[in-house]
Amino acid sequence: MNGDRRSGARPTLEAVAARAGVGRGTVSRVINGSPKVSEKAREAVRQAIDELGYVPNRAARTLVTRRTDTIALVVSESEQRIFDEPFFAGIIRGIGSSLSETGLQLILTMAQSRDEHERLELYLTGQHVDGVLLISLHGADPLPGRLEEMGVPTVLGGRPVGFTPFSYVDMDNRAGARQAVKYLLGKARRQIATIAGPQDMGVGVDRLAGYRDALLATGMPEIVAYGSDFSEASGVTAMERLLQQHPTLDAVFTASDPLAFGAMRVLKDHGKIIPDDVAVVGFDDSPIAAHTMPPLTSVHQPTEDMGRQMAQLLVARINGERLEQPVVILDTHLVERGSA
Repeated sequence: MNGDRRSGARPTLEAVAARAGVGRGTVSRVINGSPKVSEKAREAVRQAIDELGYVPNRAARTLVTRRTDTIALVVSESEQRIFDEPFFAGIIRGIGSSLSETGLQLILTMAQSRDEHERLELYLTGQHVDGVLLISLHGADPLPGRLEEMGVPTVLGGRPVGFTPFSYVDMDNRAGARQAVKYLLGKARRQIATIAGPQDMGVGVDRLAGYRDALLATGMPEIVAYGSDFSEASGVTAMERLLQQHPTLDAVFTASDPLAFGAMRVLKDHGKIIPDDVAVVGFDDSPIAAHTMPPLTSVHQPTEDMGRQMAQLLVARINGERLEQPVVILDTHLVERGSA
């Protein structure tokens, strides 16, 4: 029964067809998921594949179907940021869990410079991948538009600045920031600063807009410092600047948890007691937020769910399905701890 296995020879498509009692074309259609096969023939082919231990030739299948069973995750950040900041780990976990049942492989690529982007564009449009996920885009990055023009299904993580993509998943960043600042207002804080993220990213723009929304009705002045990115080092630099210019501020909302960690470090170095002298609220609700001294109050964003939703949208696009909801906005909520 298992002669093909014992001989060590790799079973062929023709051997599967002979065992199943069908033509070679029928076997090919079953392997490639075509609906144009009767259930009886499909079952016979599956049984023959199992008995013979047949493994489809991926390269040959790619030539026939134009499918590679591979998708790329493109992150426009440095390796250090990707591996240091919990946001990226959550996204990747979510993508991985969503793809685990699909048979699709994930490759992670990083590109910051123009040259890196150009090389990556050539690779991604050269039929090496079936689709692309992009996160952490800066400015009006041309890559998503070029991929769409070349027929490469693409889904973005986060609303970019400068254009509206066909499909993306984002947090309700503006509402989350607004809730954080209203919470500080409810604690009778009257000089509330913010450390904003980069303004060439939708997330940076939206979280600053939420801060401004909350202050608008109060008549209180805006106190804004801008981080060059969302890192702890940026939080240190921005908090030093804020204390120099506004030494009596009594609260700070930061556009990420790492920014908050940097801000808290500076406040302690300046002898400020958190939250008695200065309250601090972050944005991420990262695992480390519960373990700072004091524990960080932060806006929770469901990063793993974001990754899952991105992957699901992309798989649907790759399969040619019509997306009922190509844009998904996920809710955020405030997690209260000891820092505010």
